[in-house]
Amino acid sequence: MPGPTLYLAITNHGFGHATRAAAIAATIKAMQPEVELVIATTAPQWLLNEYLPTEYEYRPVAFDIGVVQPDSLAMDLPATLAKLQAIQAHQQDTIAAEAKYLKQRGVNLVLADIPPLAPAIAHAADIPCWMVSNFGWDFIYRALGPEFAPAATWISDCFSQCDRLFRLPFHEPMSAFPVVEDVGLTGGNPRYGVDDLRQQWNLTIPRDRTVLLTFGGLSLQAIPYGRLAQFPDWQFLTFEQDAPDLPNLFKVPRQGFRPVDVMPLCSRIVSKPGFSTFSEACRLAVPIITITRDDFAEGPVLVNGMQDHSWHRVLTPDDLFHGDWQFLHQPLDPPRMAQAIAKNGNEQIAQAVITYLATAV
Repeated sequence: MPGPTLYLAITNHGFGHATRAAAIAATIKAMQPEVELVIATTAPQWLLNEYLPTEYEYRPVAFDIGVVQPDSLAMDLPATLAKLQAIQAHQQDTIAAEAKYLKQRGVNLVLADIPPLAPAIAHAADIPCWMVSNFGWDFIYRALGPEFAPAATWISDCFSQCDRLFRLPFHEPMSAFPVVEDVGLTGGNPRYGVDDLRQQWNLTIPRDRTVLLTFGGLSLQAIPYGRLAQFPDWQFLTFEQDAPDLPNLFKVPRQGFRPVDVMPLCSRIVSKPGFSTFSEACRLAVPIITITRDDFAEGPVLVNGMQDHSWHRVLTPDDLFHGDWQFLHQPLDPPRMAQAIAKNGNEQIAQAVITYLATAV
């Protein structure tokens, strides 16, 4: 007899939503192997596999757009609005088609991060929808200008149908959701020993002068790698395979390795604001050097929350892209809050899902 079935709907924006949802799914499978997983997203399957090394059904469907981005920082707002309006115009067909699939597949619960149509799809199939996030798309779109206001209102209405929200740290209020439960940080766990990786990659520079440069899965063309020549006694790590060949820059193989796997090698990371990057670094107590990102509403919320709980330094984009990188020599700022942040979000959400599924079949 098949076990209970969980359907994870993951927003199609960048890589962070996919990795944090897959980390939760992996925890669910570890705690209750009988749960069957359906992962509904157009995020690449190789990425999911890095965080979810277990059997699951991959369903490449898209219910939202997020923000259209040519790289990890730039945004194409006209294309975003056009695609968003098209999704809204065809929502009834989308809901009917996917609800039919949920019924045929025997899905017991929808867990979404965080496509707005997920609650309507789940309810059309007569099952609950729980959601996971630190922000809602209504919050993002409302800040992009008045032309996005109707879409933001529509999305708030969608979120108001959610049965239970697991609100992650570094969050906006998410006031559209009627039932909110705060949980700890989520993310993956390192899979390799530090000494093993240092030996495998012939990294001889000490950890206190080893830095991970990570700017999200969509890459960033403007990283000033030329600055690295000023730090010959430092070691830099990057996942950008098309980065220049420099004596102190090691290109981490993409296959089999994730940022969380190499963070323990480093005394700090240099990053743009991103929940999954910040969350995994905080879970490992690796300090964060970040640029601000004020054109995306989540950016200031993330940076503010990170400053409360991590050793850090906050840069302007100009500091990173045009400065001399002397920030590497400057002392880090301590966390602003003495109270430790909860790091067990994976387990909290997984236990709630497993408890519900035990009664659903």
